[in-house]
Amino acid sequence: MLSQIYVVIPVYNEARVIAGVVGEIRAAGYHHIIAVDDGSADNTTEVLGQLPVWVIRHRLNRGKGAAVATGLAAARALGADIVVTMDGDGQHDPTDIAALIEPLRTGQCDATLGTRLLDPVGMPRTRVIANKLGNLLTWAIHGLWVTDSQSGFRAYSRHAISVIDTRTDRYAYDSAVIRELRAHNLRYQEVPIKVRYTAYSMTKKHRQHYFNGLQTIGRMVWNLLS
Repeated sequence: MLSQIYVVIPVYNEARVIAGVVGEIRAAGYHHIIAVDDGSADNTTEVLGQLPVWVIRHRLNRGKGAAVATGLAAARALGADIVVTMDGDGQHDPTDIAALIEPLRTGQCDATLGTRLLDPVGMPRTRVIANKLGNLLTWAIHGLWVTDSQSGFRAYSRHAISVIDTRTDRYAYDSAVIRELRAHNLRYQEVPIKVRYTAYSMTKKHRQHYFNGLQTIGRMVWNLLS
């Protein structure tokens, strides 16, 4: 039975909510938690220092992709059998982790992708449309169709984290993983997840929105051509 399950959380200026996120993860039964503080400018570092988690800090803000990559490397070094990635703003429900990791525990696949679009209850219509456009672009560039290419709530086997190497620092990371799944012939499954859009997550300054969504598209195209 696989017992070493690590949860990786990229964190940037989440001092207001990160303690609650960690508390929920632990309440769901997962105690191996790696928080990667991506150069936060608020007191996130101090809050994390008081929590029962491994903390890794980037001195400069490098982006979500870089933070996740750092967390995956740490989990690999610590001997993780399965690594779950989830956002640090409270949008993801840790009770969904059990469904995400079950196909990995039973050897059915190498990665699971949490998808909001199989049951997009509570998801703003603009987000649904934007994500579907992102899915189409991801398919056109990377040649693999998934229903939620922008989801950060995913789980990976030890084999998957040993071969995935996106070299992508910012929000394009989530789509770049899709390229890696295809490039390394990794088996994957999509798992429905809940999403909790709160006033905090919808109004925070550094959330994914249309402007940086366009930047993400530009980076995807640039990476394809370079």
